[in-house]
Amino acid sequence: MKLLFVGTNTEHTGAATHFVALAKAMSEAGHQVEGIVSRRGLIGEGLEVAHIPVYYSSFRNVYDLRGYASVLTRVREFNPHWLIGNFGKEYWPLIACGRLTHTRVALFRHRTPRMRKISEYGVPRLAQRFIAVSDYARDAYIQWGVPPDRVHISYNPVDTVQFQPNAQCRAAMRRELGIGDSVIVLGYMGRMHGSKGVITLMQAANEAMAKNDRLHQLWVGDGPEEQALREMAVQSGFSDRHHFTGWVADTERYYCALSFLAFPSVAPETFGRVAIEAQACGLPVLGSHIGGIPETMQDKVTGYLIPPSDVAAWRDGILVLCDPGHCREMGNAARAYAIAHFGNAAVARDFEHLLSDRNTLRH
Repeated sequence: MKLLFVGTNTEHTGAATHFVALAKAMSEAGHQVEGIVSRRGLIGEGLEVAHIPVYYSSFRNVYDLRGYASVLTRVREFNPHWLIGNFGKEYWPLIACGRLTHTRVALFRHRTPRMRKISEYGVPRLAQRFIAVSDYARDAYIQWGVPPDRVHISYNPVDTVQFQPNAQCRAAMRRELGIGDSVIVLGYMGRMHGSKGVITLMQAANEAMAKNDRLHQLWVGDGPEEQALREMAVQSGFSDRHHFTGWVADTERYYCALSFLAFPSVAPETFGRVAIEAQACGLPVLGSHIGGIPETMQDKVTGYLIPPSDVAAWRDGILVLCDPGHCREMGNAARAYAIAHFGNAAVARDFEHLLSDRNTLRH
């Protein structure tokens, strides 16, 4: 199958990471994959590293003729079976290019806020595939009024070779961070924003630290709440056990240093990529029981689902996973679960089936 991925956004978001991971997964599965991308940003860099042919262009908006010309040129020369899109500003251009060239179009939606009425009605009906990244998101689109048979699901893939347990990496990262080998390290990866539940996590971690003197917290990321978190760490008296890295690009190295991960969002997440990356690295996850997060893990098997904003419940969950044997058992289950449900091979197989299923094909 020939697939032309079109994603000219320069953002560094979960949607961009998904775009790269899915293109890579389909290429590894033996499909011919090309990309039309921006010269700047995560997507172009990621596809180049994966040795996927890329062509540079952009859609500044839905009327950007240079973007249309780039897509139409590649369609004429590459003759793909599908155009794959991931970003709202490219929905209508890809639908138009698909109609002009008789090429099928598959469009992902990563967010649950409503689109404009014309897009909300037209995009799911005119694309041959309109794809949510979780059941939670699919239910939201159906509530908009999108017919259920027009919304499909394809989960985010994770490269389980890039994200895997690595004892050498673990030792090196802990040395770099100044964290001892016997220390228990709770991790947070992501934006430090109020909606992410970081204040709840800081409070819970401090209460857990008061009960377990081997517990440390590694904060990987940045955002508007970072300064408040640093101040809370100092006020707690445990500042030497809170470690802040700022924003980093190579997060897989930092997973190696962790014992388990916390994903404490208080606002619904459409999916939750960090949960599957952590599990692929053999780490249990404490996840908020909200939005699409429950779809990324097995409660009481690969981690625990915890009510958002409940500091006492988060503290207790942290302390439960401070037991090394229990943490290790859940981590082994987490790795197996991530490979089976979200590994590149599994997601590529399911996505190929979704694109090939004639029972759901629309013209």
